[in-house]
Amino acid sequence: MALHLGVWPSGKEADSSITLRSCGSVLRQLFAGVSALMPVEGSVRDVRYVALRVRVNCSQFILENFTYKAEQMMRSPRIPLSRFSVTALYSSSLSSLTPSHPLPVRSLRHIASVSAVQAQDPSPPPHRSLSLKNSENRWKPMCLYYTQGKCTMMDDPVHLEKFNHDCSRHLQIDVANLSRKRSQEFDYFLVLDLEGKIEILEFPVVMIEAKTMNVVDFFHRFVRPSGMSNQHINEYIEGKYGKLGVAGVWHDTAIYFEDVIQEFEAWLTQHHLWEKEVGRSLNGAAFVTCGNWDVKSKVPEQCKVSKIKLPSYFMKWINIKDVYLNFYKRRATGMLAMMNQLRIPLLGSHHLGLDDTLNISRVLQHMVADGALLQITAWKNRSLQTEFLFKDRIGHQG
Repeated sequence: MALHLGVWPSGKEADSSITLRSCGSVLRQLFAGVSALMPVEGSVRDVRYVALRVRVNCSQFILENFTYKAEQMMRSPRIPLSRFSVTALYSSSLSSLTPSHPLPVRSLRHIASVSAVQAQDPSPPPHRSLSLKNSENRWKPMCLYYTQGKCTMMDDPVHLEKFNHDCSRHLQIDVANLSRKRSQEFDYFLVLDLEGKIEILEFPVVMIEAKTMNVVDFFHRFVRPSGMSNQHINEYIEGKYGKLGVAGVWHDTAIYFEDVIQEFEAWLTQHHLWEKEVGRSLNGAAFVTCGNWDVKSKVPEQCKVSKIKLPSYFMKWINIKDVYLNFYKRRATGMLAMMNQLRIPLLGSHHLGLDDTLNISRVLQHMVADGALLQITAWKNRSLQTEFLFKDRIGHQG
């Protein structure tokens, strides 16, 4: 049984002033819709959930996947709304306090369609759904000061309630879900998803243990360009992160790429994944990227701009899109396509590097739980030319 509600701002263009409060009337109608779907008398059998989704698109705020779940709705003439547990998944990682003055709210017009369908989807994916231990917890944006070791509000209960300080919160897998898992060639996967086209602006890495597929640690830094004027940087950051509400955090915390690499190497050494004296490749670990661009192209380009030598551990990587293609025999050109095919809801903001890295990690977890084997898909030879190791792969990717 499902009810879907589409929401659009009145007028031709989306209004950035829409806030969460503007969805109040919509949510009330959602509740009414759920109530209408429940029988007045009789019993409800074999109903496991009612999924309600609201999508509000606007230029600066995207509210996605409002999911309301009612579990074990058995033998009840009418289900009280108090029995609904709410999980809100917002596509906005706002890592600064909300404005002190409320934004004006526009009226919304909505189009609702209600349909009663079987609990089983008519076109299920060719694999099972992967349940996570904390999937019922309300999603909260990561504190982007905390991820860089600069949060000074760890004793503030309001701040702790508003922002997440646990990178593994929604990535903890139940061992029972790993019955199909194959033995992997690596002990750890380092999921990397860089941001920034001109220069690297964000460097996030999530470390996942291959045996349990749970998060061990993470590394996250905002990166300050070294070959751009301050005016250009301000325009660049406002265009990139302003719409996500994290431009202020970036300006407060960003450091130069050469400093990021030094801190990253210290982090690798701390986890015994790399030894500076020995150099060479990673110890029992491999980078996992969504495409070849990050390691094949962008890191070498940034090293030239920053006038540093290309680190030896950036010589091989796993392109998850190529593994996905060869395992599922289905093409997915990007992260969102893979998530859609695997029916994994998006958490956070697309193109905020840390959020993308966490979402790619969830795709990785799902694939390994389904039985995928993660192997190196490309490497650089002694001439620093890239050699691709899979015959079937996703086109040209930088």
